[in-house]
Amino acid sequence: MVAASSAPLLLLDGDLNIVAASTSFGRAFQIDPTTVVGRQPFALGTGEWDVPQLRSLLSAAASGQAEVEACEMDLNRKSLPTRRLLLNAQQLDWAEEGGVRLLLTISDVTDARIAAALKDDLLLAKNDGLLEKDGLLLKKDILLQEIQHRIANSLQIVASMLLLSARKVQSEETQAHLLDAHNRVMSVAIVQKQLTHGTSGDVALLPYFTDLCRNLETSMIRDHDQLSLEVSVDGTVTTTDISVSLGLIVTELVINAIKHAFPDRRRGKILVDYRSEGPRWTLSVGDDGVGKSKRSHSPTPGLGTNIVETIARQLRARVVVADSNPGTLVSVTHP
Repeated sequence: MVAASSAPLLLLDGDLNIVAASTSFGRAFQIDPTTVVGRQPFALGTGEWDVPQLRSLLSAAASGQAEVEACEMDLNRKSLPTRRLLLNAQQLDWAEEGGVRLLLTISDVTDARIAAALKDDLLLAKNDGLLEKDGLLLKKDILLQEIQHRIANSLQIVASMLLLSARKVQSEETQAHLLDAHNRVMSVAIVQKQLTHGTSGDVALLPYFTDLCRNLETSMIRDHDQLSLEVSVDGTVTTTDISVSLGLIVTELVINAIKHAFPDRRRGKILVDYRSEGPRWTLSVGDDGVGKSKRSHSPTPGLGTNIVETIARQLRARVVVADSNPGTLVSVTHP
């Protein structure tokens, strides 16, 4: 199936050795697919694949604690034009105990990026007759899109490096701090990703929270029969700045519930709810887990708790944590 794929694919084992390669991969990158089995991707070609970014991303994906989704990198080959590649890597469900299989999909988006740039140039040329203000706004949106792509790549790289560092250290306390930092970076990456696909104007919270929670569910919840994540939001539309803050709060509270509310593979659900009436609004994240009093907590508030409290203060809102019998309800209310 891998060999016959029309998309360039590499199937890797847990040590990042190539198990199989598609014929389309060899055709796209002038590499004989029959010669790559047993080698690592970084040894292919004349060294152009030996990129630190690719090493860190694949290592993180193979560990099972991170996913590589739509990450871009440049492939620099001697005497050939640089190509912009889009990488997606995910672990496969593998029946063999102790075995790991990683599927790496590689898309060449160079031509698409060139076409997009030409389209942007045409739009700018077409709008030369507009007021100078409109032209500047159009340029700003184009620049913002490019910056967002770069931010997404940078966040994935930072998260992957934190995860790799956590796996190498011996101290359990240091490892816990690194993993916590990894989760924080991923939470920002998820929020940033959702807004990248939106517009520069106001944001409708229902589709925004729905997509945000779908990404959290995919990346954080292993067994969807054990744990579900639901969204109930009214028709509120708000500014981009406020939606970023609310998205970060939702992400932190959902991650916290997944980590602490359901020990020992306890079944349950998490509900994200938002309601507004004029200037008053309430954002809540509730679960039907073990409850506030039985959650495992450190003596001092964690980084996630501090983040939620800080963002709430910036929004002039108040955070209340209460037992909901069963479970825990965290409400962020703007009076």
